Amino acid sequence: MQLVTEAITSRKTMSSARPEDPEHAADLLARIAADQSRAAFSELFRHFAPRLQAYATRQFGNEQTAKDLVQETMANVWHKAHLFKPDRGSAATWIFTIARNIRFDILRKNKYRQHDLSADDLWPVLAEQNESLDDDYALDQDLLMQQLAVYCDQLPDAQRVAIQLIYIEGKSQQEVADALSIPLGTVKSRTRLAIQKLKELIHSDD
Repeated sequence: MQLVTEAITSRKTMSSARPEDPEHAADLLARIAADQSRAAFSELFRHFAPRLQAYATRQFGNEQTAKDLVQETMANVWHKAHLFKPDRGSAATWIFTIARNIRFDILRKNKYRQHDLSADDLWPVLAEQNESLDDDYALDQDLLMQQLAVYCDQLPDAQRVAIQLIYIEGKSQQEVADALSIPLGTVKSRTRLAIQKLKELIHSDD
């Protein structure tokens, strides 16, 4: 975590970099993989850390847990930069997929907002259809989301709305219940039925 701490210090003392284009971000990862470039890592950290922090804060509603996710994600980026393959997705997709997987680990370990985990059952089912993605490469979230959207169109309206809000927009089931003015139990039921139906639709296309 020492390198992450150094990057945090650098971010505090330097002005925020403008958003990096995909090729530049990929180049930074290549420099980290080839030379363990601290300068490249610091630049990547300055760009992605605030975005990861916002994502994690929205997911957990807890600033410290969000900071932990950011640090663990960027530590993984440093150690696993050699696994990034630009022909299989952007640097942003790769980094946020790492963050997403860490989020799952935190939720399972701490049983934090446990009711939100059910929608994630779809992730490995969709991934099975992408044989070109090997085990060492983080899944292309953009591709899987596009596939999910196609299957969602075949759901009953109430179930489709629940899945879109929870799985695609990242809302908690309680947030969906509040937004739709329906009981939390109804949201859970719709989500469970939708996931079951989506799994059937996905497997029927195998």
